[in-house]
Amino acid sequence: MLLEAIYHQSKSHYAYAYNPTTLHIRVRTKRNDMDNVYLIHGDKYKFQPDYINTTKMKKFASDTLFDYYHAEVKPPYRRFAYCFRFESGDEVMHYNEVGFQEEGFDSKEGIGMLDSPSGMFEFPFLNPIDVNTPPEWVKDAIFYQIFPERFGNGDPSLNPTNVEPWSEDVDPTPQNFFGGDLQGVIDHLDYLVELGINAIYFTPIFEATTNHKYDTIDYLKVDPHFGDNALAKKMVDEAHKRGIKIMLDAVFNHSGFFFPPFQDVLKHGEKSKYTDWFHLREFPVKTEPVPNYDAFAFVSHMPKLNTEHPEVKAYLLEVARYWIEDIGADGWRLDVANEVDHQFWREFRQVVKKANPEAYILGEVWHNSMPWLQGDQFDAVMNYPVTNSILEFFCKGSIDAQQFMGRLDQMQIAYPKQVNEVAFNLLDSHDTPRLLTIAGNDKNRMKLAATFQLTYMGSPCIYYGDEIGMDGGQDPGCRKPMVWEENKQDKDLFTFYQQLISLRKEHRALRDGSFQFLSAETGQRYVAYERSDDKDRFLIILNSDEKEQVITLTGVKDGAFRDVVANERYQVSGGTLEVNVPALSSLILKDQ
Repeated sequence: MLLEAIYHQSKSHYAYAYNPTTLHIRVRTKRNDMDNVYLIHGDKYKFQPDYINTTKMKKFASDTLFDYYHAEVKPPYRRFAYCFRFESGDEVMHYNEVGFQEEGFDSKEGIGMLDSPSGMFEFPFLNPIDVNTPPEWVKDAIFYQIFPERFGNGDPSLNPTNVEPWSEDVDPTPQNFFGGDLQGVIDHLDYLVELGINAIYFTPIFEATTNHKYDTIDYLKVDPHFGDNALAKKMVDEAHKRGIKIMLDAVFNHSGFFFPPFQDVLKHGEKSKYTDWFHLREFPVKTEPVPNYDAFAFVSHMPKLNTEHPEVKAYLLEVARYWIEDIGADGWRLDVANEVDHQFWREFRQVVKKANPEAYILGEVWHNSMPWLQGDQFDAVMNYPVTNSILEFFCKGSIDAQQFMGRLDQMQIAYPKQVNEVAFNLLDSHDTPRLLTIAGNDKNRMKLAATFQLTYMGSPCIYYGDEIGMDGGQDPGCRKPMVWEENKQDKDLFTFYQQLISLRKEHRALRDGSFQFLSAETGQRYVAYERSDDKDRFLIILNSDEKEQVITLTGVKDGAFRDVVANERYQVSGGTLEVNVPALSSLILKDQ
């Protein structure tokens, strides 16, 4: 066995509390290196042979280099000391915090590793307050992202000057406006109910000069082109009446150029009482050719806020409280979340969870996010690594099935299970080309990507208009006004989304049930996986090849299944299932 490949870290995503009574323990080994892996564990104050337990660990994930093993345990006294036992052929090795040793207990060759609790890995005490407990409702959420300026024009009296006609034939630009507002959202809430949506993610609705509103002027005021705070409260209430949660976008990394404190700095320079609200490097303050202050990227009209400053912190934390407690929003999506200090987010979480313990806190982080996901800051992050893997396999064909499986399994090990259960799984957004465009305008490929998204763990998010066939390239092309003329909507695509959403909502196995790949081999253009819980079992096969595939699955638990679409019956016998799957299509089988 390759000892150099073995890795474990206590009190991390390799050893964490899943709930107030349960620990999850994981360990990494070289791929295909072990016959068996065992967790040897007990109470650290009674770590003696008669009181030690052994639990066989299950291989739950693999990537190109490693296998990952998992065990779930419930320590009776909430204290936990442990080590690992590895078996490969005739080799046996034990591993604890000190290192490796062949002997477990006393032997003729010397003192065994298990004769003393000294050096064991430890989870010292399972304190309930430290458990990362995301809101339960997010597991059941089907999000729909709305760019307010482009979803619906419900009150033309609010229109900006020189508003464009509401038409897909008018190209969106970084500067133009189409007149979308909050009344337009209210007017179409029943449409979202028909689709099956039960959560909305809004890009910013606060006062700003741009069409995207990421350059905030007043964080406590709805943009006048969208309505007012009373209308925002009405919109939240109307959504709640229909069982729809509301998540707002918080742009706390930076303000807008016309944010009054920044304007005061521009006017008064060093004499401004707001100089410490920003990261100013010198005076006078200059915006060109590049700003001499920190900003989002190098965008001069988005100056970075100093979230360590007490006054800035107080202002923004009141914003966090107000929209949750007074207006009734159900969560925050945090823009450029990884560039804001951790202490601010810790205090932010305390304020938000006090206002509503079930509020969802979602960070925009494009890379590994474990530092923000330990229960003291975010509930989850936007799951871009999964996004990119889905798009590359189903839409672009740039990776094969084995690479696809490896990437997704890497994400399973990267975070605690409860984080993955509420991860925000999007396929496109206001920041990217639309899904149909990414798929080369091939609706079959688009459907494959969406089928995986809607049958995978985490919370799926549909970008407005995808469900009716809207296309569009990189920003601003992805921000066309919503198509409401029914004769221009793709009704087949709408029905496809509607049926998949309904299937997911009807069966918990497709939301937070177990997930296991059944087939994902090198060179393959198809994948098969199982989703199951104590009530249902699904076998899902997705063929992204340009030709029909005869797919044989082995090692599948016997049982009778039925195609949820065609209602055709399938039988797994002797652990084997053979199916024909047409090109660029899917097969979803449910147990009978």
